[in-house]
Amino acid sequence: MTRDDLILATALILFAAFALGWICCWIIGRLTRPGRAEFDRHDRLAADLHEAESARDQAVAEAKEREAALHERLAFASNELAQGRAALQEAAVEIEELRDYIDRHVVK
Repeated sequence: MTRDDLILATALILFAAFALGWICCWIIGRLTRPGRAEFDRHDRLAADLHEAESARDQAVAEAKEREAALHERLAFASNELAQGRAALQEAAVEIEELRDYIDRHVVK
């Protein structure tokens, strides 16, 4: 076997190995590649995720609105309570004044 025959045989063997590797890679890629149904399922999953995120955002917004309304009602109730206490204190002072007046004028 001459030197040229050895180079040619080595080149053919290397080319055959390359071709075999490429064909194996192509076959494995075809067998494991996701099909159209898989892509449709991913698209449906993404759409469901976006819908769920929208529903969550809407629920969070409603919860914030309710919380703001409750805080407003609490502030209003606190204000009414403070006014009621002030009115009771004024009434208590007026009652004391009336008792003193009655004690001074009726008891004599």
